[in-house]
This record gives sequence, C-alpha cells and structure tokens, in this order.
Amino acid sequence: MKPNIPLAPVVRRKLSDSVVEQLREMIISGQLRPGDALPSERDMMGRMGVGRPAVREALQQLHTQGLITISHGGRSRVNMLSPDLALHQIDDIADLLISAEPGNLSHLREARRLFEVGIIRMAAARITAAEVTHLRALIEAQRNALGDTAAFMRADIDFHTALTAVLQNPVITSLSKSMLGWLFRHHNTLLHWSGHETITLAEHEAMTSALAAHDGERAAELMGKHLDRSERLYPQPG
Repeated sequence: MKPNIPLAPVVRRKLSDSVVEQLREMIISGQLRPGDALPSERDMMGRMGVGRPAVREALQQLHTQGLITISHGGRSRVNMLSPDLALHQIDDIADLLISAEPGNLSHLREARRLFEVGIIRMAAARITAAEVTHLRALIEAQRNALGDTAAFMRADIDFHTALTAVLQNPVITSLSKSMLGWLFRHHNTLLHWSGHETITLAEHEAMTSALAAHDGERAAELMGKHLDRSERLYPQPG
C-alpha cells in the first residue's frame, strides 16, 4: 500500500446510532409504514443485543426527527412522511439564521416574491370556479377581521396559502407555508398592517379577478406590485 494514502482513525459508533440507522432503514424501505407500531423496547433489546438506554436514546432521536411519535405507556408509532414534516424539522434552524443575521430576512422576502409571483402565474391556468369562490370567501373573512390585527394577519396567510393550494403540489404548499411562518414570526405585524388593511384587501380582490379570468400575466403583475408595496413597509437592515 502506498504510504501517502490518507487514512483516518475509525470512530466507534454509539449503540443508539446503530439502532437509529436500523429503524430508519425499516421506515424508508416500507417495512414499517405510517401508523405501524415499533417493536417493544424489550423486543428491540433482545433482537439487537443492546441495553434499554440505547433503545430509548434511539427512539428519542427518531421522535425529534419527526419520524415517530413516542407514546408513554404504549408502543411508539411511525409518522406519515410529508414535506410539512421535513420543513418543520428546520423551523428552529431558520429562526436561528434570521435572528443571528437580520439580512437573511430580506433574502427570505426576496425568495418569497420570486416564489409567489411564479405560483400565481401557474395558478391562473389551473384555477377552478370553486377555488375562485373560496378565495373570495377568504377575502370576505379578512374584511370581517378589520380592527383585529392578529385575525387579519391569519386571514392574509390563509389567502396566500389557498393560492398555493391551487397547484396541488404538496412540496410547493409546504415551502410557501414555511416561508410565511418564518416571515411573520420575525416582523412586527402591528406595524406592518396598521393603516394598510384596505389596500391589501383591494389588491387581493384584483388578483382574484385576474385569476378568475385565467390571466396569468396580469395576476403575476398584481402579485409583484402587492409584494413590492409590502416590502416598503418593512424596516430595512442597517
């Protein structure tokens, strides 16, 4: 063997890591399906040749990753894997990134603009009459929330989420919901909404009319203006 080939020391793995790896593989391969109960702790200890602490630590890791739900007094069960589950796992990291570097909030708003302008353009080609009716009902709910900033904000999120749902793409829907959640958690929503509610409602109505006419370019133009106006209301970093 050539002497200059780099070799690294072998790292001993924790027993719990081996348990995690085996259970994850069973979930990924479909041996354990959503809703299935995992083997009992005693069964895993006997079949894997590990102690109770290693099994419990492994189960806690899988629970933290969102792969299973631990039931005290009962068997742990496998969760349904979904884009929502995957993105939920990075919520804390996203919050840390934004808190540690406020400039990332501007980057997130820019990403949202690109995302939502593209979404509404695509939605215009696919939207149904029932979905248009649903959007108009959400606008009316938002109108009824005037004077209640928190309710108005939730209605706004509902409107934008419903736009995304038109595409029937769970990955896009989950990404949109996550971005909106991260943005609103890091902004003073009272400052953002106060005095601008009626403008927001009018913009939502105009976008919905463009969608009803299946005019993607007009809908995209209106969404861009809507988000550009919102951008000017936010404090800029530095």
